[in-house]
Amino acid sequence: MTTILAAMFVFGVLVTVHEFGHFITAKMTGMRVDEFAIGFGPNIVQKKYGETLYSLRIVPLGGYNKIAGMEPDEPADEGAFKSKPIPARMLVILAGVLMNFILPVFLFAGIFAVNGLNVPVDKPVLGYVLPGKSAVEAGLQAGDRILAVGGKPVATWSEMVDELNSYGENEVTVTAERSGVSKDYVLKPEYDKDYGKALVGISPQLEHKTFGIFESLQMGAKYTQYIMVMMVDGLYKIVTGAAPADVTGPIGIAKIAGEAAENGWMPLLNLVALLSINLGIINLLPLPALDGGHFVLLILEALRGKPLGEKAATMIQSVGVALILTLTVWAVFSDITR
Repeated sequence: MTTILAAMFVFGVLVTVHEFGHFITAKMTGMRVDEFAIGFGPNIVQKKYGETLYSLRIVPLGGYNKIAGMEPDEPADEGAFKSKPIPARMLVILAGVLMNFILPVFLFAGIFAVNGLNVPVDKPVLGYVLPGKSAVEAGLQAGDRILAVGGKPVATWSEMVDELNSYGENEVTVTAERSGVSKDYVLKPEYDKDYGKALVGISPQLEHKTFGIFESLQMGAKYTQYIMVMMVDGLYKIVTGAAPADVTGPIGIAKIAGEAAENGWMPLLNLVALLSINLGIINLLPLPALDGGHFVLLILEALRGKPLGEKAATMIQSVGVALILTLTVWAVFSDITR
């Protein structure tokens, strides 16, 4: 039951936030939105305000909004999507993705504000010594204070790291203090392909730090940007064959959501933030039926001076829907075979 409820919450938040971006910008640019729905299936409650029908539906797995003139066969009458200038239509198309990138900023900020964060202490004191690496083999232990690297005194962790890096993969002698007694240790850095440099296997001590609202928002924005770069890099590696296409479908996501929910609200919100970034990036791909595909068609329209014909637009959209359905089936099959 936890898995089902958590999955409904995760998918519901992600899709509703995305669709709300399209909805609010459509309203701002004078487009007519015939319906904005939260959930799918039969109505629980519905109410019409102005020209828009607002509805809450029985299956809380997302939502949708019906903007007039979005379909190729719909007329370009007043208030229709296709009757508006291209910049306005581009804004509406990209607004869903933008909301998927804004949501994590606030979610991460809330997590940082409530939970705080363990941050490195800029003192040359070892917090952890990695098993099997040069530092532990030389005899260094957690809690040791590094006094000098290659005979050069160091006062901060940053200074110590810079000195160690200057030796590359060459042997280096460090002087460390333990229980008031100093001793020299010979380290042999080893190249680590994941980090792209030679390492000795040490990390700094950590201290728990709490943050105010504005500092948390700044950190939330920076962390969102960091995750975006990591995900784009990962997607690039999958496309180029540098990394395996290990796709997780809705069943797998539901399982992960259930496990996160069992550990509390913070892990679940963290998952929502990560999936929101992922949804935004995927939607930017220039594929038919995705927001990125619609955006490319608008660029073509701007270059040609006229939109694609109804027949061509319908065919492209049909191909896009078929592609998305195929990928979804593949992802579900991958989940089941796991």
